[in-house]
Amino acid sequence: MSHLVAIRTQVHELAGVVAACQRLQLPAPVNMTVKLFNATVSGWAVRLPDWRFPVVCDLAHGTLQFDNFGGRWGAEAQLHRFLQAYAVETTLLQARRQGYAAYEQPLPDGSIRVTLQAGA
Repeated sequence: MSHLVAIRTQVHELAGVVAACQRLQLPAPVNMTVKLFNATVSGWAVRLPDWRFPVVCDLAHGTLQFDNFGGRWGAEAQLHRFLQAYAVETTLLQARRQGYAAYEQPLPDGSIRVTLQAGA
């Protein structure tokens, strides 16, 4: 039986952030305080390609804090790639922890289908 699931991503799991960075060949996240253009924030800083400031993951609240000046200081597509990688990696980690086999399949539109199988 197949089920379609929509996921609204909240970033709570460090292992997923680390795995997403590895998947995208980004530098490892660093727990630090970051001065964005007009704010100072703390959390796990992720450096996205060609972004002026890092994206800061507040794992306690599941939020991302960043300043890309409406795309002038970093392409939003890079943020979407990171969130997609985080969602896939966290799904795979959680599924395996709960005893499921997990498989992924890249689709032509750039999305990724994750299939879970019980009893693996």
